[in-house]
This record gives sequence, C-alpha cells and structure tokens, in this order.
Amino acid sequence: MTSDVWLPFAADEIAGLPDPAAAGLTYRFWDGGEEFPADPADCAFYVVPYLKPMETAVRPLARMSSVQVVQTLSAGIDHVQPGLGALRAGVRLCNARGVHEASTAELTLALILASLRGLPGFIRCQDQEEWRPGFYPALADKSVLIVGYGSIGAAIEDRLVPFECARVARIARSERNTARGFVHALSDLPSLLPEADVVILSTPLTEATRGLAGADFLARMKDGALLVNVARGPVVDTKALLAETESGRITAALDVTDPEPLPAGHPLWHAPGVLISPHVGGSTSAFWPRAKRLLAAQLTRFAAAEPLSNVLLTT
Repeated sequence: MTSDVWLPFAADEIAGLPDPAAAGLTYRFWDGGEEFPADPADCAFYVVPYLKPMETAVRPLARMSSVQVVQTLSAGIDHVQPGLGALRAGVRLCNARGVHEASTAELTLALILASLRGLPGFIRCQDQEEWRPGFYPALADKSVLIVGYGSIGAAIEDRLVPFECARVARIARSERNTARGFVHALSDLPSLLPEADVVILSTPLTEATRGLAGADFLARMKDGALLVNVARGPVVDTKALLAETESGRITAALDVTDPEPLPAGHPLWHAPGVLISPHVGGSTSAFWPRAKRLLAAQLTRFAAAEPLSNVLLTT
C-alpha cells in the first residue's frame, strides 16, 4: 500500500523526488482546485498550495486523517494555523525556511531605495513628461533597525552591507550573538526605535507581533524615519500608521497591508510618503527552484524516515 503526497507542482517538474515505487509514495497534484486529486484521508504528506487564501489551504485538513506532515511553501504559517486543530496528534508542521530569503531581501532593499530616492515621484513625473530634479536621502550613513532577525532578517542585512549604513541593529524574540553581531531581545525595542532612520519589519505573525507597530511604536520612531513592512500586514496598526504618515512625520514602504488585498478607496493607497507593493516579497523567479529543492529534500527524508527540516511544531 502506498501513501499519497499532495504537491502543488507536477511531480515530474521536481528533480530529485524519491522514486515513488521504491518509496511507497503516490504523487498527487493539487494546487487548490475545487476537486481534490484523491481521498484526503489517504494523504500522508500535504504540501500547502502557494499564494492561495487561508480557506483553500485549510480546506482538506479536517479530512486528512492519515496525514503525517503539513509542509508550507511560505515562511509564515498563519494561513494554516486555523486548520491545525482538526488534525490528529503527532502531525509535523514545516515551513519554507531557505526558500524566500533571497527574494524578500531583494524587495526589501528595493523598497528602501525607492522610498528614499523618490522613485514613485519620478514615475509620476515621467507619466506627465515633467523633469523635476531634487536632493534626496541616501541609504548610506543611515541607521537601520531589523525587527525580526530570523533567516530573512539576516538575508536583508547581508544585502545592506555594500550600502555603507552607519549601523545595523537587530531584534529577535530573545537576545543572542551572531556572526554579524549582537541581536537584541524584543524588550530592547523601545530604546532602539528612536535611533533608527529605517525600521524593517520581518517578523512572523504571532499573537506577540500582531499590532506590534502600533501607536506607541510609531511615535517612538524619529522624525523622517522610514518604516518597511515585509512581514505580515497585521504586524502594523493601519490606523496608527495612517495618522503618522498623513501628518508627514514618517514614511512607509509596505509589501503587506491590513486589510489585504487593500481595497479600492482605502486611504492607505493615497497616504503621503507611502509606497505599496502587492505582497510580492517571495513571488519571483527565485521561488520555483528553491521550493522544488526543498520538497525534494524533505520527501527524501520522509521516505527514509529521517528527521525533517524546518519543523515548527508538532500537533
């Protein structure tokens, strides 16, 4: 008897997968369509479709009575957590650490540079055939604070190195030392915020980080500072952010928003000094090869009954 593996890619597109006959696996393609590819009760390894709504991600979970592994293709797991209560005990939930670092770090730097150097205004002027030179802030000599120093936060710092920043400070849940330097605990945030010219949010969405960048957080940011959110929309209190940006005191570059997708007519669209990208931090050509390498490696371990990587919790 074989165990089903649900994949959001065709199995023949993923180099290095275990031979299904030798491993006792049957690969099923499901990318969130209305029809399931087989009985969910036979699924042992479920790879959650990428960039699908929460309702799609969790829809088969209640019927997956034999599932052993739920593998996301995102760094965050908030879109599957509501369905975990339906699973039996012992199911491992794994994330996609190692897949999105390059893409998200690239976009973070792009958002910082575009915001500081005034690129949105240049584009508007180009549309109007207007030549408006000016004097703009540089990233060089700025103090940067990374809030959420996991693998993505570290990848962001790697890419900041050539830009001659005056300082990069790091915050995670608990303090530690890294090759790049000391990482502060979250409790140090109030004292570090006033010193930063650029504040980057790259935290997972948890109960501890929901609304983290609220009115008090934003009020502690220095005048003229830039807030960059590549984490999750609800990490920022949108109402508080609007109050600060509409006053012109700070600016923001957001790859994620709350609500999301941002509806037409929402004041955030036209808030002064706000640059918005539509949650595309991980959506680049770099995603596909890294995601497929992760799945091949995880399924090779699974077939050999070896410990999996990126296990965040066990139900």
